[in-house]
Amino acid sequence: MLASLLSATIQGLDGRPIRVEVDVAPGLPGFTIVGLADTALQEARERVRGAIRNSGYEYPPRRITVNLAPAEMRKGGASLDLAIALGILVGSEQVRANGRWAVLGELSLGGELRPVPGLLPMVAALARRRVSRVLVPVEGEPEARLAGGIDVVPAATLSDAAALVRETRRTGVRRQPPRIEFAAEVGDETGSTRSGDIVPAPDLSEVRGQFEARRAVEIAVAGGHGLVMVGPPGSGKTLLARTVPGLLPPLDDDEARVATIIASVAGSVPIRGLVRTRPFRAPHHTISYAAMVGGGPHLSPGEVTLANARVC
Repeated sequence: MLASLLSATIQGLDGRPIRVEVDVAPGLPGFTIVGLADTALQEARERVRGAIRNSGYEYPPRRITVNLAPAEMRKGGASLDLAIALGILVGSEQVRANGRWAVLGELSLGGELRPVPGLLPMVAALARRRVSRVLVPVEGEPEARLAGGIDVVPAATLSDAAALVRETRRTGVRRQPPRIEFAAEVGDETGSTRSGDIVPAPDLSEVRGQFEARRAVEIAVAGGHGLVMVGPPGSGKTLLARTVPGLLPPLDDDEARVATIIASVAGSVPIRGLVRTRPFRAPHHTISYAAMVGGGPHLSPGEVTLANARVC
């Protein structure tokens, strides 16, 4: 039996809808994934097999073929795990889906759903395709709701996802959407970001001495100019640079959306709301070219991209 579900993956900073077609046919047992899948996606076979068995379902001893369309585009990541697993359950007639669903999420061997990087741009891409409902992991629900224009349904496990897909209408207590708070992120000295308590940026008034340098920072920030700081270690270059985000105005709606999408694709911290603080990055001088400008086989963002909040 053939099952078809809609999912998405990340290409650069944009989400790309993917049609996951699963054919469960008689024959020698096997599991084949076609459609230019990378190594992480090829390994979904083992994650899906373990998740189905440990969720109380039967893994069908049949020939399973998974096609990822469009076939000419390379796919990567673990965001298609849930779609593949549900496709196998629907194709083996253990679950009967009702309605048009899009599903996103990584599966553990125990059947738990885990959030994936880039959830916000993927849900936004599905919303542009006029998909009415998307099923996401519970931990990624606040981030997915930032996309807007689509009904976000959370699930904690594969069994919960199968039950939601099976229902013709959602019953029970109506869930109130979570309150979205504007979250600020501050980078540490190595350029990484941390979740939890928000560390405020140092204020320019806390800098003692360096009158000419402080005046240069004020003029540069007011006029939107760049700065090149040259001096021996310990002279205060990094401290002055860390005061710049506090001097700049908060990000507007368009800039905050761009900064949030970049943070979502980077996957450095959980996204609970729009990023309103100007990003600050402090890469080490020994950083590689690829880490600075980004790129690579999966087009991961580099320090230049992570420090950007402008609308292109």
